[in-house]
Amino acid sequence: MGRTLPTGPHGSDGMTGFLVRRILQMVLALLGVSIVVFSLIHLVPGDPVRVALGTRFDQELYDLLRERAGLDRPIIEQYFTWLGNAVTGDLGVSFRNGQPVTTLILERLPATITLAGAALFIAVVVALPAGIISAARSGSGLDYTVSAASQVGISMPDFWAGVMYILLFSLTLAWLPSSGYSPLGNGVVEWVRHLILPAMTIGLISGSIITRFVRSAVLEALNQDYVLTARAKGLTEWQIVRRHVLPNAWIPIVTVIGLQLGFLLGGVVVVELIFAWPGLGRLALIAVKDRDFTVLQGSVLYIAFMFLAINLIVDIIYARLDPRVRVS
Repeated sequence: MGRTLPTGPHGSDGMTGFLVRRILQMVLALLGVSIVVFSLIHLVPGDPVRVALGTRFDQELYDLLRERAGLDRPIIEQYFTWLGNAVTGDLGVSFRNGQPVTTLILERLPATITLAGAALFIAVVVALPAGIISAARSGSGLDYTVSAASQVGISMPDFWAGVMYILLFSLTLAWLPSSGYSPLGNGVVEWVRHLILPAMTIGLISGSIITRFVRSAVLEALNQDYVLTARAKGLTEWQIVRRHVLPNAWIPIVTVIGLQLGFLLGGVVVVELIFAWPGLGRLALIAVKDRDFTVLQGSVLYIAFMFLAINLIVDIIYARLDPRVRVS
């Protein structure tokens, strides 16, 4: 991705053009995702109508439902019909329970956003001070400790971490519930108690990843010539980090934070399954099990949209953090 310096009054025009191009790229990417997902799902063995009918199978009813769902049409016609409806917000109807897919996704969205936001908060709160201190004390025992801890966090499987937290905080100490989701309307205390374990499970793992990037970015900035000049002027180490290092290290840090947020919003299937968390990842997993094609297609398309939207926001933040940066 090439970057050029803004030139006078044309800087805002350059940013507008960049936004238009990025939005067009998002549309093309979503189109590609829709083609791949639709094609792969229809190659998977299993008839969603037959699965939905179960023991109530009747040939006449089966043929009628396939016709209503459009499954008796050529697959290309099915795709363009589904795509045309998806553009208007209609992602079809669940084969399993007859509910609109958009409604099912929107019902799960608050739980997904809640978990992703809490996990990212934990990750950032842990990663920023740990990475900065580790870089500022490079080569010290504290640096080695932070590096080792972050490596353990990255290597730790999320399902194992989740089970260990349940054993410790739910079964042994009886401090927190082992699973489930409590909406905010049921009270802040219960909302937080149900949120802590799943958010901590994925938040600490994401925090370990971010810590490594923060340390690397800050360490690279500390090795620049302007840091030597600042030290020669008598600035303290904290003043150097705050005034000179962090402003130059933010861009790679924001990048990895944005990527982690996109990953979390996509739904962490294993963690949602362990903690019975009603998010998008669990919805997609249930759709796979039930051969509920429309729900799976809609869920994947929605997840892809959120990930691409986060990437666009990160690119915009680039220019806000450093006004000299404009994407050419």
